[in-house]
Amino acid sequence: MATVNSIPSVDLADFTSGDPARKAAFVEQLGKAYEEVGFVAVRNHGIPADLIADLYKYVQEFFAQPSDVKKKYEIPELAGQRGYTSFGKEHAKGFDAPDLKEFFQFGQSVEDGDPIKSEYPDNVQVKELPKFTPTFFEAYRAFERSGRSLLQAIAIYLGLDEHYFDDKIHNGNSILRAIHYPPITQEPKSAIRAEQHEDINLITLLVGASADGLQILDKKGEWVPVTSLPEQIVVNVGDMLQRLTNNRLKSTTHRVVNPPREMWNTSRYSIPFFLHPKSSMDLTCLEGCVDAKHPAEFEPITAGEYLDERLREIGLKK
Repeated sequence: MATVNSIPSVDLADFTSGDPARKAAFVEQLGKAYEEVGFVAVRNHGIPADLIADLYKYVQEFFAQPSDVKKKYEIPELAGQRGYTSFGKEHAKGFDAPDLKEFFQFGQSVEDGDPIKSEYPDNVQVKELPKFTPTFFEAYRAFERSGRSLLQAIAIYLGLDEHYFDDKIHNGNSILRAIHYPPITQEPKSAIRAEQHEDINLITLLVGASADGLQILDKKGEWVPVTSLPEQIVVNVGDMLQRLTNNRLKSTTHRVVNPPREMWNTSRYSIPFFLHPKSSMDLTCLEGCVDAKHPAEFEPITAGEYLDERLREIGLKK
């Protein structure tokens, strides 16, 4: 297992190869990485390069639209869960200063008649860019497939059935979020574009942020930069998975810092996929992760209750 800038690198083709030895080695590598670091870089992740390129192209075209056009797609009652969210609406838990970013969120499209459809608002269609919505839909499905394979490996590592997560994430509440951090035009009050935080969900898949700036807090309490190679995605554990595994798998604190001064005139774009289960998933600590040495550290809660609590903490829900 290679390491890129302090985060371990794994090859998803090992898991999907059909070779039992390669598959077992992948499970071990991924599990250990998530116990020790909480972040990995993944090669052969199955999200086509041309789809990623299209996604970034349309995202940049959307954020380049005039403010009044973007504002049409900001629907306050959706609490930022679909469509556009303008600058300064969201802050990290425990911090009052808003993050310097605007974003667009695309969610689940239920296509099989599952009654859970009533829980999800419709996605917001961007009329000015006809290929924007179809590209987001295609990317969303590709991320779901890749994320499902990674969760199958995690399930095996935890001693669960390989398909433990499959039905919990099918038609789950995952979010594909396109973020734009604008150029810095005056001396910033803080060196941080997005304050330190942990993700809420099971796992996050991040594809090709267009500029450096992502840092993770290591075990020594030091901030370490994370850069993935162009053909890799970065995948980290979220709080729901940490909670489910009673802190065995680590949801690592991370942040986005401002670029060096000579790069202040540049935008940063980032497209994370926050993989969420259905709201009904029980996040009670798994029996296999609780023993005399590791008593359960969390009260039972469902994924929906936990998400609601956290959205209030970061200011997206009142």
